[in-house]
Amino acid sequence: MDISILAPSATGWGDELLSGLWITVSLALTTLPFGLVLGLCFASLALSPSRMARGLAAAYVTVFRGLPELLTLFILYNGLGMFLNTVLSALAHDHVAVDLSPFLTGAVALALVFGAYAAEVFRGAFMALPPGQVEAAFAIGMSDWQVFHRIKFPQLMRLALPGLGNLWINLIKDTALVSVIALNDVMRQGFVASNVSKQPFLIYGAVCVLYWGLCILSETVLGWLEHRSNRGVRFVK
Repeated sequence: MDISILAPSATGWGDELLSGLWITVSLALTTLPFGLVLGLCFASLALSPSRMARGLAAAYVTVFRGLPELLTLFILYNGLGMFLNTVLSALAHDHVAVDLSPFLTGAVALALVFGAYAAEVFRGAFMALPPGQVEAAFAIGMSDWQVFHRIKFPQLMRLALPGLGNLWINLIKDTALVSVIALNDVMRQGFVASNVSKQPFLIYGAVCVLYWGLCILSETVLGWLEHRSNRGVRFVK
């Protein structure tokens, strides 16, 4: 077993693995805000008095929680690209073929899945909010936006943080799926390095260490955020 192949040099694969790690982190961080916004929006729709809004939220959550993440990725990357090229061909005989970005497609696919699970986390957090505080805020003349911004949202994030933390850890691991659409994340770089060096145990072991490092760092940050968000909160035993 030649450990020198992990060196960040011209003959080693360390620099390629680190560049893949950067793409993995960038993809997860790009996906996160869009997934949170989707989750918050569809959680609000799920609690709406409108039957149509509740039906739309239920359909979104059911579809993207029921589909495998890999299938969602293939549908967007292959199916959407083929659909766009077909439409452009029908509209113009001389057109430039659409080539979807693997990074953008991966971020959209993961955000749709993340948002579906986050919607259920947010919905549970919404239902756990104490109604008395909201009623008191309306009683003193606060607007809907003021109630949401000052009363609901801070408590909502505190209640949803543990569930969202679990989703973030899953998101980090799900980024490995984009390797199948030729995005050079850490998983694909490890696959290429394993095939070239013929040392899969060493290369994939290094990839495991990188993923573990990301998860341990994330759990540390999440633990700090949970501790900070619970300051001043009294828990009844």
